[in-house]
Amino acid sequence: MDPAQVPAERAAAAAAPGRLLAPAPGWTTRSDVVVVGSGIAGLTAALRLHAELEGSGGRILVVTKDVLSAGSTQWAQGGIAAALGPGDTPAEHETDTLVAGAGVCDLAAVRALVTEGPEAVRELIALGTRFDQTPAGELSLTREGGHHRDRIAHAGGDATGAEIQRALIAAVEAKPGIEVIAHALAIDLLHAPDGGVAGVTLHVIGEGERDGVGAVHCRAVVLASGGLGQVFSQSTNPAVSTGDGMALALRGGATLRDLEFVQFHPTVMYLGPDSQGQQPLISEAVRGEGAFLVDDDGHRFMLGQHELADLAPRDVVAKAITRRMHEAGRPHMWLDARHLGADFWERRFPTILATTREHGVDPVHELIPVAPAQHYASGGVATDLWGRSDLPGLYATGEAACSGVHGANRLASNSLLEGLVFSRRIAEVLPGELRPWQDPVPDDRAAHVVPADARPRLQEVMTDLVGVLRSEDGLEEACAALPALAAETGEVGTLAWETTNLVVIAEALARAALLRRETRGSHWREDCPERDDARWAGHIDSRLVDGVLRTEFRPAPATDLAEPTGAAR
Repeated sequence: MDPAQVPAERAAAAAAPGRLLAPAPGWTTRSDVVVVGSGIAGLTAALRLHAELEGSGGRILVVTKDVLSAGSTQWAQGGIAAALGPGDTPAEHETDTLVAGAGVCDLAAVRALVTEGPEAVRELIALGTRFDQTPAGELSLTREGGHHRDRIAHAGGDATGAEIQRALIAAVEAKPGIEVIAHALAIDLLHAPDGGVAGVTLHVIGEGERDGVGAVHCRAVVLASGGLGQVFSQSTNPAVSTGDGMALALRGGATLRDLEFVQFHPTVMYLGPDSQGQQPLISEAVRGEGAFLVDDDGHRFMLGQHELADLAPRDVVAKAITRRMHEAGRPHMWLDARHLGADFWERRFPTILATTREHGVDPVHELIPVAPAQHYASGGVATDLWGRSDLPGLYATGEAACSGVHGANRLASNSLLEGLVFSRRIAEVLPGELRPWQDPVPDDRAAHVVPADARPRLQEVMTDLVGVLRSEDGLEEACAALPALAAETGEVGTLAWETTNLVVIAEALARAALLRRETRGSHWREDCPERDDARWAGHIDSRLVDGVLRTEFRPAPATDLAEPTGAAR
């Protein structure tokens, strides 16, 4: 079916709330820039913007849902990818990124990532990040899925994100000009008379005079609020990943792009059929160091599937595991890392070792049960090369954004690098683009909130019908069920606001997956098993127009999309 001939009901969804139902703000403050999120993307943006605006007296406010260290960055095990090793080049990193992205990466965005990445990592080191080193004192680099070079810098063996987060928090706390409001949920954007951003409303817990709902008037908002993992029953994401920034941007008038490309990490520790919430990740770096996948018979089923076998891109490995699970009628496969030995495990992967042992598996002597689970959202708020959204005054970076870097499938360990590089880019342009101070206009958008207890039902629909394996029938069923959940009315509160955000994002995701009638990267349609560049080389955009969620295919110029030609990589 040609995208232009997709039935209208697939482009126009059910009505969606224009804003979250919430009390009127009880307090007001001002800051030139509000950064929502405190992972690598948010803290890098805050530090760089502070450096740019300090001389003019500009104020930076960082808003975080929990404490500064509670986001997804601290959970990043494998590391950060950059062409830092002998013989490696940005061009080779670019090639691997484009292959993983399956034909819908933005070439200019990828080029910015790989060329600016090495310098950005070196600056992270200068800031105080302690990456692991070789006995000779060089940066220790390893390999992960989809990479043809050892280019993954890591820290603490498998605690890279935690070390980066530590260094960034220390740097932010040393800057008195950066204000932090913790335990604060960003509710909705405030609009200026010209339609652009004039502020954001927050709900703050335990901040004295700033307790409850308040308003921050500002000249720009930078969304670095992370992913949408809690849309699904099992995820590697922390509990705070409820798609708040994406939903806030959508309600505010910005475009969300390519939400159908949800990456399912192939090796998440299987804890049983009833396990819910955040699941233990077994880093791809374990396979990079020599571990391999086997089925119940001990057969290495990745051999012959891809030239990189167990280190193929994540979508390839996740699909192979899922296929083998279905063929064998088993709920999981196995990861064999016994040959690495106790000393290596304790030195290289101490965090994973402790986690698996906590759940009753000793990988030094036993196979680890693994199955795919939701891991990373490649889509998000559509931005240009400088982090600008299509809503004046709103910028986005990190997992909340769709910069064009990841395409249909993120290359392993490119996520931390993306947050680093594109937050730096935002800081280059935003100071010169600060909007004049404007008082927010009254908000007459229709308000609604979904009950908190709808979340398990939402997650069941998404996991069963919009998970690793997708089909037209299942997606149609999901798109019929989600509006009914969205129509339910709940009591105002943090859990209800988060659930409402999840429902809004789930609808946009499911409709994008229904619209894209092909299999590409992390989007796997059983009824359309082949990739179709003739019809689907482009992006799917979601917008809220007059209270209706609209999902539309946007063909991309050939100059914007790229991947290597010639022999398969």
